[in-house]
Parts: sequence; structure tokens; C-alpha cells
Amino acid sequence: MSDDPHVGARPRWRVSRELRPEGTVVDLGRGVLLGGPEVVVMAGPCAVEGRTQMLEIAEAARAAGAAVLRGGAFKPRTSPHSFQGLGVRGLELLAEARAATGMPVVTEAVDTESVPLVAEYADMIQVGARNMQNFGLLRRVGGTGKRVLLKRGVGATVDELLLAAEYILAEGNEAVALCERGVRGFDPAAPRVFDLNAIPLLRALTHLPLVADPSHGTGVRAHVAPMARAAVAAGADGIIVEVHTNPSEARSDGDQSIYPGQLRELVPECEAVARAVGRSLASPTAAPAAGGDP
Repeated sequence: MSDDPHVGARPRWRVSRELRPEGTVVDLGRGVLLGGPEVVVMAGPCAVEGRTQMLEIAEAARAAGAAVLRGGAFKPRTSPHSFQGLGVRGLELLAEARAATGMPVVTEAVDTESVPLVAEYADMIQVGARNMQNFGLLRRVGGTGKRVLLKRGVGATVDELLLAAEYILAEGNEAVALCERGVRGFDPAAPRVFDLNAIPLLRALTHLPLVADPSHGTGVRAHVAPMARAAVAAGADGIIVEVHTNPSEARSDGDQSIYPGQLRELVPECEAVARAVGRSLASPTAAPAAGGDP
């Protein structure tokens, strides 16, 4: 039991804006700060598919202006017959891409057993939408002390997202960011609804940094850029987008993955929006010298 009298009486006290009105800044490493005046662009493939693919996309993402590299080594899929990721090999390739580009890495832990392994390789552990209320997993990632990106479930309310984050903070880990990645809609023409309204709502309710995922939020390549710009305008501290050099051949989420050229166009657009609302865009860290440490 906590000694804080607010805990219990206020079920989501630790995540509340009232507790920390100034907001929380999460240091992702390599000089990248999430939750400060700079908006952070995270980009990379949905899944790590191979060495050439991963390194090419990582270099392209950094060249386009992304500051953080995303990529899935473990992939929770609806069908057991779909590509499940490269596992440990995928983590190794993400680490190699980080060494080559100097970009911090965010990747998902899909169960409690994979948490120590992901924590060993990643700078930030992602808890995906399917696992938002996997309370054992939330406690486990909280106990690592690593930075955590918690995604909203497709049927979860804002309050349920905040309470899920409370599980992580209750383990003593305050390096947590929330991710709005859309909810399930009722209209067959737009079955995924990117809940843009949740961003200013969450900003009023919580001190935790907010990341927007327009790739999963829309599921349509052509809709990613407009929703990314809108998310920055609404107050997101970061955006996370899926990028692939050949989306038609991607082993997962090709339809919502943008091309590197589209990312090159999107980054300055987001920077312009950020400046319009009194912020700026985080710059990529300097690439490490050949043979040097990142």
C-alpha cells in the first residue's frame, strides 16, 4: 500500500495532471526528449523483416528527419498463420540499426516472458493496443525502469488508458508516454477512427507525454500525413509512423506504411505546424562515426 493518501481515493492519481502540472519529460536517450518543447518524430517499419530492409529504412528515416527508430521484432497478429516477427534476430537488427544511425529504438514486448529481452535491446518498450490491459505485462515493464510507450486499446476509453498507465507508475516507473492509435468505429467506410479529440483531452488530464499514431489510427497510407499534421496541431508531443521502402511487399501493415519520400515531405510539414503552435521539431542526433560508438 502507498503512503500517499490520494492513492485509493483517486484511482489515477499518479498519472494526473494535478500531481505534476508542469508535465513530465521522458529522456529517450541520445539527446531526444519527449514531452518538452520539441515534437519528436518516430519512424520505421511495422516489422523487422531482414538486415538490408531494416538498415535501409533506418537510414532513410534518419535522413528524412526522424529522431527515433521504431520496428517490431515480436509481432502479435490476429491470425496464428501471419508473420510473427523475427524475435531475437529482429532485436539484434534493431540494435545494429541504432549503432549505424544513432537513433534510440522503440519496440514491443508482447508478453511477460519477452520483457527482459526487449529491455536489454530497446531504449523504449512498447506495450501494444492488444496488451493495454494485460496487467501482468504492465507491472513487468514498470518494474524494468525502462521507458515505456503505452498504446490505447481499440475499444478502450481514455480513463481505461490512464488506469493502465497507473499500473506502470505504481511500480515506480515514471518514464511513461501514452499513445493514441485510434479506436474501432462503426462506419464500414472508415472502420478505424483516429481519435484526435483524445489528445487535448489527455493533455488536460495527465502529465505524461502524448504520442500519436496516425498509421494505425487510419490504416490508409494517404491519410497518415494529414492526421499526423493534425495531431501536432492538437498538442501531441510526438508522432509514430510506419515507413517501408516497398510497402506492397511488406510482411505486415503495408497498406498504412508510407514511403521514405513521403516521410521526407511530412517532417517539414509537421515542423511548420509545430512552429505555428509555439513548438519546434526534434532533430536527429548526429550519426556515429564509422566504427565508433553511437
